[in-house]
Amino acid sequence: MSDSSPTPRRVRRTRRTLVLGGARSGKSAFAETLAADTGPVRYLATAVLDPADLDFAERIARHRDRRPADWTVVESADPTAILIDSASAAAAGATLIDDVGTWLTARIDARAAWESPRGTIAPDTDAFVEAVEAYAHRLVIVSPEVGMGVIPATRSGRLFRDEIGTLNQRLAAICDEAFLIVAGLPIHLK
Repeated sequence: MSDSSPTPRRVRRTRRTLVLGGARSGKSAFAETLAADTGPVRYLATAVLDPADLDFAERIARHRDRRPADWTVVESADPTAILIDSASAAAAGATLIDDVGTWLTARIDARAAWESPRGTIAPDTDAFVEAVEAYAHRLVIVSPEVGMGVIPATRSGRLFRDEIGTLNQRLAAICDEAFLIVAGLPIHLK
């Protein structure tokens, strides 16, 4: 059986990497290691902080504390615009997007699409996929894998599961490599 972890040489030649995993799987920490192997990192944090949600604020604080001080952090719910405007990417060895699930939630919220038909946010996901595909620098993308659990009891839960599942498939198709993180262990998918 071969080792599933990437070699540093292979990581440097890889342009786009998708890192999937469930909640608390270790996907962000693994993605941070991949990004750091290529030099300076521009960390694109997609979460929109709600000061009333103390649990989520604590989770974001743990992520912030883990990041090296020399990383450039961009807190933006619009990674598509950041990728399209790649002028600032030249200084970064890698751009790390963490994560696609919080971005997708913000887009569904922005379009008030929780009760809308599937595909309502297609203009947003299409633009994001196109920006990822066109991005000319090292890119590591973190996204939740939510399709392995129970069927969500709510329509909004099923909508999110379906939309993120479709988006993950599209991202995996255009990324050079993909990993699934389970219990902190990377499984090399592609």
